[in-house]
Amino acid sequence: MSIYEVGRLCVKLAGRDAGKKCVILEQFDNTYVLVDGATRRKKVNVKHLEPLAEVIKIKNNASHEDVKAAFTKLRLEVMETNPKQTPERVKPQRGVKEKVHSEKKKAKAPKAAKKEMVEEETKEAAAPAEEKLKRAKKAVKKEE
Repeated sequence: MSIYEVGRLCVKLAGRDAGKKCVILEQFDNTYVLVDGATRRKKVNVKHLEPLAEVIKIKNNASHEDVKAAFTKLRLEVMETNPKQTPERVKPQRGVKEKVHSEKKKAKAPKAAKKEMVEEETKEAAAPAEEKLKRAKKAVKKEE
């Protein structure tokens, strides 16, 4: 059995939270434990902790709210973090084309309509040639 049991109060010796009190929430192995309290909730090497005589009744891997309640009973301060509020990002829409582009596609005539237009143009171009042919036939009949 280790001195670093769940609920043991400790003081951090190293790192950014040095000198602050914490409680052990979970023991991973003989070297590392999970701590929370006046420090950041973090996995810590036991070499960086100084155990105190006090032990708090707290469940294994307790939430931050449970730790906060236990620390307020002992009149100890607890680290409170307010997560940074990030504004909602506008996501770009993919595959959206301009309306003008889609209207141009609709304005184009279908293939059948194009064929009719081509046939009408050829008839108009062929009409004078047909009239010349008719005149020539009439002239030949008159000569006979």
